[in-house]
Amino acid sequence: MPFETLIDSAALHQHLQEPNWVVVDCRFNLQDPQAGSREYDRGHIPGACYAHLDRDLAGPVTASSGRHPLPDPRQLVRTLCRWGIGRESQVVAYDDGGGAFAARLWWLLRWIGHRQVAVLDGGLSAWTRAGYPLSTDRCLEREASNCPLVHQDPLAWVDSAYVAANAAGGDNVLVDARAPERFWGQVEPIDPVAGHIPGAVNRPYSGNLDVEGRFLPAQLLRARFAPLVGERPASCVLHMCGSGVSACHNLLAMEVAGLPGSRLYAGSWSEWIRDSNRPVAR
Repeated sequence: MPFETLIDSAALHQHLQEPNWVVVDCRFNLQDPQAGSREYDRGHIPGACYAHLDRDLAGPVTASSGRHPLPDPRQLVRTLCRWGIGRESQVVAYDDGGGAFAARLWWLLRWIGHRQVAVLDGGLSAWTRAGYPLSTDRCLEREASNCPLVHQDPLAWVDSAYVAANAAGGDNVLVDARAPERFWGQVEPIDPVAGHIPGAVNRPYSGNLDVEGRFLPAQLLRARFAPLVGERPASCVLHMCGSGVSACHNLLAMEVAGLPGSRLYAGSWSEWIRDSNRPVAR
């Protein structure tokens, strides 16, 4: 059976040499955008290709967009195909930060209709703790013979206009994955305006993880997210963060918890504050 949410290191190691398995290293540092590629060169899971957040997992920034707008789906497919990802591929994404950047690739693949994708639970740390090897060989790009088809789900994400019209009260709940101090506007190390969208609730993505950086058991995640969902369908839960990246971690956690169907506010805080007429709470 395909892996569609999480995979552990032992299972990945068992399947690593199978030709239809593709591993993608998603390490990234928002303060140092080249740090992830340097770490990749120092050592990565054998055979893994490297995905740069700004270049591969996001589109060009515009005057009205957030810091990491969604990529053009056709360009995304060209990138995936270059890494050897075809329609039958099992994709595994990993990083070294609890899965926040890997979850972005997980969400993007599901957005375009490819469901055979999982995040390595515990990331590179879990892999090395298990004693599995690293490699310094660069990814041998191999054009897939049957590139993924683009069946993007228009209901998978919402824009700023939708949030402005629907997120305050009513049936929707807007969940912000940023750290509490950023949500409350006490500090803001990245974006030019501090605070949060009025009516949003804070659910830091770090709360999905145990002390070793692995996802909590499904039943515990469900207990933590179920009060946010209440009697609503999960599609009424809108996830956001600073730029639409770490919010995907909460989307993944809800899937693990058996609460599928929540949606991404793709532009998130960095897009919201592009318009000074939009309200800000602190």
